Amino acid sequence: MFKKLTLVILALFCLISCSGKKTVDLEDQKKDPYKIYQEGFDAFEKGDYFFANKKFSEAELNFENIEYAAKASIMSSYALYGISFYDEALDNLKRYLRKYPADQNIIYAQYLKAIIFYEQISDEKKDLKPLIKATEEINFFLKKYPNTDYAIDLKFKKDLIQNQLAAKELYVAKYYISVQKWIPAINRLKVIVEKYQETVFVEEALHRLVEIYSYLGIESETKRYAKILGYNYNSSKWFKQSYKLLNKDYKIVSKSQKKDEKDKNFFEKILKKIR
Repeated sequence: MFKKLTLVILALFCLISCSGKKTVDLEDQKKDPYKIYQEGFDAFEKGDYFFANKKFSEAELNFENIEYAAKASIMSSYALYGISFYDEALDNLKRYLRKYPADQNIIYAQYLKAIIFYEQISDEKKDLKPLIKATEEINFFLKKYPNTDYAIDLKFKKDLIQNQLAAKELYVAKYYISVQKWIPAINRLKVIVEKYQETVFVEEALHRLVEIYSYLGIESETKRYAKILGYNYNSSKWFKQSYKLLNKDYKIVSKSQKKDEKDKNFFEKILKKIR
């Protein structure tokens, strides 16, 4: 949905920007870059991105006006992106960034570049390279253009990536736990705690550290991670499990049980006063 919305906004912007068409002779009409661009845009609106890319590329070569040439170039990149020709779109964007460094759409080009890397993320358990590359591109954008509208979307996507990376670390840590390889398991869990503190996996990582150190009999580290877990996530299920592990008599009391005990204590106090 967001992709389509961005496509429409950009397309309309470029159409308006290139609408100041010059009058040309009929014999030169075939080489008229404005006409070529319009053909590309018409195809683009119909979803024919192959033909659109061809026409935008042709228009860029024929535009004498550098501003319009730059717009044709970036529309070509977007058309390639629309048909998932990611490598070609990235190559075109890199060329655009080198050739038109002062263009007004440079921020959008950097955003599109980050989005293309992000959309190549598939299975983080098999290949981390797309995740790492997408993170690098997003961090570059957020550092350079932190106050743009595009930054809001990329911050959200960065959070999703962080969760995926943390999930990968936890997946590997659990494998090491299952084969009792404690040191590599601890190292993986510490990466989550230290590097991915804002993800949903940090609570479980802290609990697993409590479990391992308790099993190994390292009391100082057990208490250390239990305190961190309790201080930051004392209402989570992982804290309850850690607390139960360290306190053998611990019982989870339901709300109804608490109410019964409260009522019992209240009536006992009343009886004492009567006596």
